[in-house]
Amino acid sequence: MSRLKKYLSSKTSNQQNSAAIAYLAALDHIETVSPTISSSIIQELQDERSHLKLIASENFSSLAVQLAMGNLLTDKYAEGYAHHRFYAGCDNIDSIEETASQELIQLFGCEHAYVQPHSGADANLVALWAILIHKIQNPEIEKFGKKTLDELTPEEYEKIRQLLVNQKLMGMSLNSGGHLTHGYRHNISSKMMRSVLYDVDPKTEILDYSVLAKQVQQERPTILIAGYSAHPRRLNFAKMREIADSVGATLMVDMAHFAGLVAGKVFQGEFDPIPYADIVTSTTHKTLRGPRGGFVLCKQSFSEAINKGCPSVLGGPLPNVMAAKAVAFKEANSLNFKQYSQKIVDNAQSLANCFLQNDIRLVTGGTENHLMILDLSKFGLTGRQAETALREAHITVNRNAIPNDLQGPWYTSGIRLGTAALTTLGMGKDEMNEIASVIFSVLSNSKPGIVQKTGQPSKASVITDSTIINEAKARVKNLLIHFPLYPEIEI
Repeated sequence: MSRLKKYLSSKTSNQQNSAAIAYLAALDHIETVSPTISSSIIQELQDERSHLKLIASENFSSLAVQLAMGNLLTDKYAEGYAHHRFYAGCDNIDSIEETASQELIQLFGCEHAYVQPHSGADANLVALWAILIHKIQNPEIEKFGKKTLDELTPEEYEKIRQLLVNQKLMGMSLNSGGHLTHGYRHNISSKMMRSVLYDVDPKTEILDYSVLAKQVQQERPTILIAGYSAHPRRLNFAKMREIADSVGATLMVDMAHFAGLVAGKVFQGEFDPIPYADIVTSTTHKTLRGPRGGFVLCKQSFSEAINKGCPSVLGGPLPNVMAAKAVAFKEANSLNFKQYSQKIVDNAQSLANCFLQNDIRLVTGGTENHLMILDLSKFGLTGRQAETALREAHITVNRNAIPNDLQGPWYTSGIRLGTAALTTLGMGKDEMNEIASVIFSVLSNSKPGIVQKTGQPSKASVITDSTIINEAKARVKNLLIHFPLYPEIEI
């Protein structure tokens, strides 16, 4: 008997859930085509239900968001933007894209929204090239007395191209919690422009705006990026705007990690980037609780260049994902989401306080957002070892470098924890206390493995007391019993 038939036979008509019916029907159909894929989807659900998700960049989207991605919209090409396409038959895609954009404009109070990027990295590339096109390329074309790029001679085009790739980008270093796309040497962002990085204060691990202001005066970047991937503090965007203006730089904010906290009005005033930034980029998942994807918000003056993300960076957008984004943005435009966003931060602070009470050092000494970074020196473990030990105990985290990390970006000296997904499940302060206790127990009873060839401690392998692991699994299971993931779906 199929999963859907089992579900329908076990429920009265009043008990049946339409989202569950749709989801189970989809799984049944996928299984008839590819049992392997269906099995992997089901196993992922079972894994998610049996493990605590503390990865700061992950969350759980609604079934409505997920179902919006699985439909015939995936078959349509729609290069261009709403009402300005290179393919015919995009009327419905225009409606979907416009709906998603208008939801974003209402949600964030911005002037213009672009919802096509497939990820946060894509959104950043679209934004960076839009700035270069608007500030450098277009004025240079005018200097040649031309109207379009296509009118330039090869020599004129090469002169402009050299100008573009020699502009200066300035972002927070990976070492301080910045993102790969903010100018990291191994990323395309540092290869398409000249990259200069700024760091947090080595003692406080918090951004010193006076030091940054002096560095910006010295470097005079074309683009100043504010934002992070692993920094537990708010940023003051009024100060960042003032610093950018001092050298005529474009201020670009990457709010991928804290977009939900901005949407939920937890970050307001000078901590809300929208009034201060020229361009704001983000992912649509993480704290915003949507599908995997990205978007760009901007002042109206940049809208034309942003809308031309295709052909500048992107190819065809994904209409099914834009539909899911629209659903997620609609969900975020609610009082419930504001309450949810505040609870994310409350939970993060509760969890952080538990670690601090156990004398575990946190980067910057605490958190003001949804994430924290534990310094593992107390336990004598690398981030990779701690990540492995906790996963064995059914707790999912990711290893993360700390400022001036001697272990490097692969093994690391820390782990990053986030509370967005746990908050989505409905957990609160009591659960944060229990989770911190379990994590402390596992890490306190773990030690590095030994490299057989040398007899030296390994940076990768870890040995954890089996009794402690079994006890931790039982405690995790007891927590998750009370906070089931997608309880509508019975498998």
